[in-house]
Amino acid sequence: MTKQPIFDPTTSPLLRGVYSGEGSPEAPASLFIDGKWQPASDGNTFTITNPADRSVVGLVSEATVQDTERAIQVARTTFDAGDWAKTPASERSKILLRVAQAIRDNKEEFAAAESANTGKRLIESRLDMEDTANAFDYFGTLIYQDSGRVVPVDDNNVRSRIENEPIGVCALITPWNYPLLQVSWKVAPALAAGNTFVLKQAEVTPHTAMMLMTVLTEAGVPAGVANLITGKGSVCGTPLSTSPLVDMVSFTGGLTTGRIIARNAAETIKRTALELGGKNPNVIFADADFDAAVDNALNGAFVHSGQVCSAGARIVVEESIHDKFVDELVRRTKNIKLGGPNDPAAETGPLITAAHLESVAAYVDKAAEQGAKILTGGRRAEAADNQGSHGTGNTDLSQGEFYLPTIIDGCTPDMDCVHDEAFGPTVTIETFSTEEEAIRIANDTEYGLAGAVWSSDQGTCERVAAALRHGTIWINDFHPYLPQAEWGGMKMSGNGRELGPTGLAEYQEHKHIYQNISPAVTGWFA
Repeated sequence: MTKQPIFDPTTSPLLRGVYSGEGSPEAPASLFIDGKWQPASDGNTFTITNPADRSVVGLVSEATVQDTERAIQVARTTFDAGDWAKTPASERSKILLRVAQAIRDNKEEFAAAESANTGKRLIESRLDMEDTANAFDYFGTLIYQDSGRVVPVDDNNVRSRIENEPIGVCALITPWNYPLLQVSWKVAPALAAGNTFVLKQAEVTPHTAMMLMTVLTEAGVPAGVANLITGKGSVCGTPLSTSPLVDMVSFTGGLTTGRIIARNAAETIKRTALELGGKNPNVIFADADFDAAVDNALNGAFVHSGQVCSAGARIVVEESIHDKFVDELVRRTKNIKLGGPNDPAAETGPLITAAHLESVAAYVDKAAEQGAKILTGGRRAEAADNQGSHGTGNTDLSQGEFYLPTIIDGCTPDMDCVHDEAFGPTVTIETFSTEEEAIRIANDTEYGLAGAVWSSDQGTCERVAAALRHGTIWINDFHPYLPQAEWGGMKMSGNGRELGPTGLAEYQEHKHIYQNISPAVTGWFA
């Protein structure tokens, strides 16, 4: 169970600019502003650790407010100069497609960095890199086809059209659970539309976003278009939502921070696109394919240790199969293998930080205090678990931020665990007797990101899917998404959409041009 570093940022060819010139392993220059790698203005740094074993990955620059403001000014000046916005869509398309190919060419390097930052298994990170490349492919192709539209007019002397133009300077704020994938959902459409941007990646998972800056530059993105700051959101992130030089804020993260960003953006009437998490119901009827429903309930709850905004953290199961379903779910959950990125036997990994683990533990403890039953899990992993059903023999679970997969039964609407987002390897169990009750329970949340319905009856599936107030509904499945299909939430899960044609439109202004080809005196006034 030795610690085996899987990624060294100081030797990565995609980060050579960070450690050449002004940067060094002890004082990196990880801010990318105006096409140059730069250290923080005060020289401060932040230590990145691997949560699977608490090993040090490396240091990054910790940006100040002044650094952020400087990046915003560069993005503003670059956009106003107009060169990138006027670059033909066909050329921007080619650049994005080159980015996609470069990510595939460097997939192992990107995946290693992602796993070193998050602790997730390398196999998951490799899949994330392919999804990331697909996002750049999609928007690179879409922008080539995006030519606005002609508006039909019942007048032969009038020509009317809609021109799609870039919105301007975009502030992009992304989370730590899928670092580069979530970046791609914002960076790809922002660039495709002709915007400039300042990217603020989550402070604990910066390296793949840093590597992307090198890829963008080599693919042909001009200096000043793509800018990156690394550091604490509470410090360097604030100007992104308050600066009058920013035209749009796209944020993926927690509800509390989302509210702050929305309030800040309102002062200057910025456009916002907010994806704020969810408390996602997985509704299972008695006539569902039992084995498939159990298997996907496990996937929905425990992939990436539940650190997924669309995680199926609420199982809503028909009363008649509750015992059978939960018994099998518990049996399989007790055998889920935990481990680090290099552990070939691991099925899921650690939580992102010790602080986040404590938050998940408090959530579970509160559920027990309020009368829920903890059927399995309910605690952090210990050394003894290395020889238990969750151990692989390859990872010392006591040396990382591992929390045992947890099933919480007997949940009622008055319990906090039913409504609060744990963002960890936990799942609650609720029951229903009728279709109407299932719908009511599934919609009983302030969130509305995603949900699923399982039944062998197509009519049941369609009725429930239509009634659920969530942005994505899976029927007899859980978790897949398509870059060509819109993604986003209802209610407190946010506003706006990522991916699909609407995901591009979020980064565009739509200008109506009305032309009278036969101008004449109206005679309205004498």
